[in-house]
Amino acid sequence: MRKKFSLIYFVTFTLLAVGLFPLLLTSWTLSDRSARELRAVEGRYQTQLVQDKARQIELFGQRYADLVGSYAKALELSNDFSLLSSQQTEEKLGATLKENPFLLALYIRPTGSESLSVFRAEQVKREEIETLANNLAPNLENRKLVFGQPQKVASSGELVQTIASPVVINNNLSAFVMAVVSLREISLIMSETRPASEDELWKAGLPIIFVVDEKGNAIFHPDAKIVAGQKSLLNLKIVQEWQESNRQIQSALVPFTADYEGIRHEMIGAYSTANFHNELKLGVIAMQDESKALASVGEMRRQTWVICLGFAMFALVVGFLLSRQMTHPLMKLSAAAEKIAEGDFSTRVDAKGISEIGTLGDAFNMMSDNVEEYIAKLARAAEENRELFVGTVKALAAAIDGKDKYTRGHSERVSRVSVAIGRRMGLEPEELETLRISALLHDVGKIAIDDSILKKPAALTNEEFEIMKTHPQRGYKIMSQIPAMKDFLPGMYMHHEMVNGQGYPQGLTDKDIPLQAKIVSVADTFDAMTIDRPYSKGMTLEDSLERIKSFVGTRYDGRVVQALVEACNEGKIGIGVVKLRADAQQNNRKLVSAREQLGNKAA
Repeated sequence: MRKKFSLIYFVTFTLLAVGLFPLLLTSWTLSDRSARELRAVEGRYQTQLVQDKARQIELFGQRYADLVGSYAKALELSNDFSLLSSQQTEEKLGATLKENPFLLALYIRPTGSESLSVFRAEQVKREEIETLANNLAPNLENRKLVFGQPQKVASSGELVQTIASPVVINNNLSAFVMAVVSLREISLIMSETRPASEDELWKAGLPIIFVVDEKGNAIFHPDAKIVAGQKSLLNLKIVQEWQESNRQIQSALVPFTADYEGIRHEMIGAYSTANFHNELKLGVIAMQDESKALASVGEMRRQTWVICLGFAMFALVVGFLLSRQMTHPLMKLSAAAEKIAEGDFSTRVDAKGISEIGTLGDAFNMMSDNVEEYIAKLARAAEENRELFVGTVKALAAAIDGKDKYTRGHSERVSRVSVAIGRRMGLEPEELETLRISALLHDVGKIAIDDSILKKPAALTNEEFEIMKTHPQRGYKIMSQIPAMKDFLPGMYMHHEMVNGQGYPQGLTDKDIPLQAKIVSVADTFDAMTIDRPYSKGMTLEDSLERIKSFVGTRYDGRVVQALVEACNEGKIGIGVVKLRADAQQNNRKLVSAREQLGNKAA
């Protein structure tokens, strides 16, 4: 028997062959050309980036050079080194230190006299400043400005840069001013670079932007460990090229190959030189794995596939329209099946047409009849089970309340008050039903409390009260064995918890107490306050509400208490009475009517 071939496949294949394959070929050719263009653009971007960063680093150096130069010029103009011993001078230097968070020290040493320094003691020591100054002093003759090589301060591990300016009076070197600057400021200049380990950068193919000194040691790197150890980066070809040509070439774009942990990477990179008054040169270098840098080409090709997929979908639509007449009966059957899946069991299929399709339609209609009948039976059974369940719960609650004539009807009243509060708080019908059952069962644990305690006509002793306090755990232990009772447990188990954490059995605080338990707690207290006891008379409605409101924030949630007060003010709740809203009663009548109609139809 020959294998059947669907018409829609034939039409779709023809449309794809005519329109899709040429589009793929053209798009692939254009993407290759775009890759070459993108590589050139990426190179220009990297070159511009390192040039901009190099200029910013130069401005960083110039700012501190101007600072020490201004102090040197001021000393030259004053020609009075006695100023160094004045409190005002030291305060001025201290203010400059505060204004520049990366300035670690300012140091002034007159020839043959005691030096003056202000510094950040937690980052650099006086002895270290003196050592730095001694290293720079021999280089100050006949020079306007001196930049020391970047070096690490031993006490704090800080990488610093020293900048000094001589004070020349009557053609003699009379003093010099030195600033000690933290190179952490370069991290701010390179703020676009996200901190990451060297391993992450290489494996992910991320852009790597770093700064090296003339020896090739790291001044800035996304991996802080490399800077902390002043690791040499001369193993990178691009660093070698910068070191060899930085005095002749200001910036350049360099393709090169790099090995990392045995893996070879084809790289594109660029470097630029930050020149500090021809005294010091730093290299700003950017590099990235070429395949990652040109990732947008892959994205372009993915977009090409998306466009081709769009054309494929167009071919499918056209093929569907051309073959629709032949497949129309099956489409009707499919639509009917979807309605059944959505819950419309009254859907039937017109069985007219091709005999095979007609037979399938008849079978489908028979199946729908059976399913609808079974669903109706299940609905009736579910309603009967629900009514049996609720009746059982009410009987259990009545049995518990009936052990003491003063608590008869207590659970039912607490349930009604709880539902009235929950309705006032805007709970959904399903939540209200769960709240109702939970409130009915809130005292189920008292079934395990001795009658001598439950029926005691006087106030309980401390020992008896401690036994009475165990009824939430006992109720939880009884009901938690029944999986269907899971949703009702919070109100039953936690209705004696207080928002200040002083309740029982767990001592939970406000945020840990479920709303169900908070509502049952208030309703339970309200009913207990307003009914007569053998040892106390019930309170009036107004007094009970005032009493409950006094416990807001300690025992009860303010929102729940407010809902109780509003329900009482509207007449929904009274002493021993809870009025049902007219709309709720009407909705119940509609629900009963709908169930009866469904049962009659199934019958």
